[in-house]
Amino acid sequence: MQSAVPRTLEFDRVRDALAREASTPLGRARALALEPSADRDDVRARLETTVEAATFTRSGALDLDAPDDLADILGVLEIQDQPLEPLALIGLARFLDSVEHVADRVKAAAADDLTLPRLTAIARRAVSFAAEVAAVRRAIQPSGDVSDDASPLLREIRDKLRRARAKLRSTLEGLSRGRDTAKYLQDQIVSDRNGRYVLVVRAEHREAIPGIVHGSSASGASLYLEPLSTVELNNDVVGLAEREREEIHRILLGLTNAFRLRPDDVETTLDVAADFDELSAKARLARRMDGIAPDLADDGRVELRGARHPLLIAAVRDLLEDGGGARGPAVVIPSDLVVAPPAKALVISGPNTGGKTVALKAMGLLAVMAQSGLLIPVEPGSRITPFRSVFADIGDDQSIAASLSTFSARIANLVAMNRALVSPALVLLDEVGSGTDPVEGGALGTAVIDHFRRRGATVVATTHDDALKSYAATTTGVATAAFGFNPDTYAPTYRLIYGAPGRSLALEIAERLGMPAEVIVDARARRSGRESQLAAHLARVDAELETLQRERDRIDAERQAVAEDRRKLLAHEARVAEREAVLKKRTDDKLNEKLREARAEVDRIVGQLKERADALGSRLTRPGGAGSTVSTGDVGALRAQARSALGAISEAAGLGGSEPDLPPPLSTAPAAGTRVFVVAFGAEGTVASASGTRVEVDVNGKRMRVKLGDLRALTGRDRVKPRETGRADRRPSAATSSDPLVATTRDLVVVGATVDDAVARIEKFLDDAVLADERRLRIVHGRGTGRLRDGIKEYLREHPLVMSAKAAGEDEGGSAATIVELK
Repeated sequence: MQSAVPRTLEFDRVRDALAREASTPLGRARALALEPSADRDDVRARLETTVEAATFTRSGALDLDAPDDLADILGVLEIQDQPLEPLALIGLARFLDSVEHVADRVKAAAADDLTLPRLTAIARRAVSFAAEVAAVRRAIQPSGDVSDDASPLLREIRDKLRRARAKLRSTLEGLSRGRDTAKYLQDQIVSDRNGRYVLVVRAEHREAIPGIVHGSSASGASLYLEPLSTVELNNDVVGLAEREREEIHRILLGLTNAFRLRPDDVETTLDVAADFDELSAKARLARRMDGIAPDLADDGRVELRGARHPLLIAAVRDLLEDGGGARGPAVVIPSDLVVAPPAKALVISGPNTGGKTVALKAMGLLAVMAQSGLLIPVEPGSRITPFRSVFADIGDDQSIAASLSTFSARIANLVAMNRALVSPALVLLDEVGSGTDPVEGGALGTAVIDHFRRRGATVVATTHDDALKSYAATTTGVATAAFGFNPDTYAPTYRLIYGAPGRSLALEIAERLGMPAEVIVDARARRSGRESQLAAHLARVDAELETLQRERDRIDAERQAVAEDRRKLLAHEARVAEREAVLKKRTDDKLNEKLREARAEVDRIVGQLKERADALGSRLTRPGGAGSTVSTGDVGALRAQARSALGAISEAAGLGGSEPDLPPPLSTAPAAGTRVFVVAFGAEGTVASASGTRVEVDVNGKRMRVKLGDLRALTGRDRVKPRETGRADRRPSAATSSDPLVATTRDLVVVGATVDDAVARIEKFLDDAVLADERRLRIVHGRGTGRLRDGIKEYLREHPLVMSAKAAGEDEGGSAATIVELK
């Protein structure tokens, strides 16, 4: 970057603004020395770090607590055996502690899943001075006084000093009130002269009180006299005070040396502090400008969407803060500043005072700011190329001292730019070719743009010259754009329109600014026919561009309306989904509540059934009841009652499922050997005999008499699946229980299943057994490798309903089966 470019583009003013945002001398020095980088990776790293700082400062802060005289304090640290003053030590301790505190906050934020890798890397470099800071705070009070607790010796000296001073003051006060001496005193007070306590004696009574004179008042009427009787006491006070000063010096030197002996750590922490403060200033400046990080390109493009000049933003903010907004709206109109391949040059034209030079400076300034790691006021989608050299030829460079006219000075500047150019380069030319004959100047300006473009530079130029406008409009690789204006008032709109050259509107603007009408008429008459035709053509082009711009604005407005409608629709869908989730949760909660109520009712009914079963069983053991039997009808009725009660619970809970589809009840007694389904028992059986409406059925080896209406005829196709998961049947029980409801052993075959599948089936098998009040079960799992058997036993060992689980006897399958006893 040319040495004059920061001043030309006003980057120095941006650095000044950045320095005002810093809170420490270190940060201010960094801001004022900020320079752009030409290295793409370095630029990316700078921008990413600033983005992280801006992200962090939205919820935290990088502010440091640094004393204004920090530079002087650091200078004293470089002088051996020189202690810092108490307040300087407090300031240094406070500053180093604030660096550590900020570093800890950054690391804590990173631990909370914020993406802050670069900021965290800076924080991890910070060195702790916790012990040194604590020592300073113990030894020095916030007022700057060294505490008595700074050392045991200091406490001892001060205790003695307080006692000595009290004794001395008491003696002097006694003399001041004594009859023999009070009459010679000017005032009955004890004063201090050069660290020694004295009495104020009238000058004419100098000889009345023996002692040492330590000076006189300005008028000479009073003398400061130390009585001889207190000289020794004063000597003790002075001696103790000197010892106090020496001890304080030793303490301050020790506290200072604690920092001085860690020069590398101090240097590292200072560098971290400078990084934090610089980033904090960049984040604050970005907030003021609504800045973002542009994307980086490598093809020489400058693509700044919705760009605003940073200094105009600052000026508007100052105007609004000063109450200037009351005089009218103060806004910065954004513009798209774009030079993108295949174009390598952009020629901007338009009316005077339309914003051409501001746009030129903004393009260069925003590029330099981004390369310096500053977030810039553009819209997302903006991209820049990190340039190795940036040149700007803007303004009046006339030099009387160097005997150079404006034209000569600008030519000298262009020559220097050509010599120093290194690609990728950005060249900014304001009114290129002006300051000389219009024809020759236009030709020269065209040649200059073409020369820099051929050398690979990205060129942006402003012009009023028709030759340059024609060149830009007809040359491949050169884009043209113009600032718009109000067609009625010719007032500038400050909006850049791409695609066609614009009119300068010199005569129209002069007329609007009050130039006499006869001058304007004469000027129009003096234009050549070609110039008039060109002006008319450009006017038609302007009108067409204005129409296109209005259409574009309308389309943009419609696009924004569609986007807003889509946003509202998505928000509505989100609200609907949220309401559905809430309703589902409420439904689930109600269902869970019904399930809890159903389980409680099941428990109650099972209890009642157990009581009735026990009552039936007791009839078998009651005296005189030997040989009695419980009728199959009683057992069937009990089971039917249980099923009816459980069905009512299921229906009440909204969980009711239908029974398996069954054939209609039998109307005539079936023949012996017919397979039937016994509804009361939920099992299949074989008819043994029939008598009227009573039928004797064999169910798994047990004969029972049931009503004809409780039977269903079965065919092979109509066989009803057992309730158990897996193959299950009823076999003669080996149990000794007298309960007629558990007089059988229920089987579940899981041979060949995986452990997980078997456990799932066993879980339902146990639930069904509990509902049927069966207490002895057999699970057939086979021998195999034993893995299935061990998995089942492990599951049963932890099951709350299982009382015991052991291998079956040899007559029930041995190690290929497990007998389960329920509680």
